[in-house]
Amino acid sequence: MAGNVILTDQDGRRRFVALGDSFTEGVGDRNEALPNGVRGWADRVAEKLAKAEPGWEYANLAVRSKRLRHVIDEQLDRALAMEPTLITLYAGGNDILDLATDMELLMAEYEKLVARLAATGATLVLFTGYDVKVSAVLEPFKKRNALYNERVRELAAKYGAVLVDYWCLDAYHDRRMWAADRLHMSKAGHKYMASQVLDHLGVPHKFSPKDWEPPQRLKLRDWERRQRRWVNDWVLPLFGRKLRGVTLGDSLGPRWPEPVKVPRKAGLRKVAERQAAAAAGSVASGDAGNSQHGKAKNNGGT
Repeated sequence: MAGNVILTDQDGRRRFVALGDSFTEGVGDRNEALPNGVRGWADRVAEKLAKAEPGWEYANLAVRSKRLRHVIDEQLDRALAMEPTLITLYAGGNDILDLATDMELLMAEYEKLVARLAATGATLVLFTGYDVKVSAVLEPFKKRNALYNERVRELAAKYGAVLVDYWCLDAYHDRRMWAADRLHMSKAGHKYMASQVLDHLGVPHKFSPKDWEPPQRLKLRDWERRQRRWVNDWVLPLFGRKLRGVTLGDSLGPRWPEPVKVPRKAGLRKVAERQAAAAAGSVASGDAGNSQHGKAKNNGGT
């Protein structure tokens, strides 16, 4: 574990802002009690930061399916306006899977984004991408992923960022670290990623790797059944969305669009419950007002 490398401003303010796509939003780690129905590694990091040092605030601007240009256009200025002291960024993975992507242009835009975030003086955390072994169909993208990772490592060194080298994390060789779609981490995968980020930042935690029995070898019939289910449930809908030009993130907003103070106990679930109660009260108040307004109109008309 590294020594604590998180910077604070002169007032001692602590604010963590996460940018990116489904990886940072938390897809694969379902939790209906939280915004967008997911939790993820970034929420867990925010909660451990608050336990280690009370007073941490947290915003998560990441939305699934977003490309690098969306992160720049929709998240960058909002993040800078929050004046964060800790920033995490993973972006570009969805671009790699787009056949028309020019990798040199993509990485040039990525560097501009990194440069602006690093210029804030905040602790900046970057991630390489993982070589997900889901199908031979994706093998042509392996060279793109390798190029992306090489450049991310170079830029992390150039701009003094903390690098979490996802590519090198052997724990993700186990299929149980992956959700049913095989592209996003499972709950166990998100927990392990949280532990890696916290270790790199020098923040204490009690996350420990799953002590699993070795995975059982599947019979051919069971493997074929799983493959068919995966293709029908995930692959065909994915290509269908690509043909229609839509994504799963089109109707979603950021999970934590404004900084929230993270409680030391009960964590972000407590914040979500308070927000839901406040929203319900606002709706109830509005309904009551509309009802009274309606009665006044009726009384005035008789």
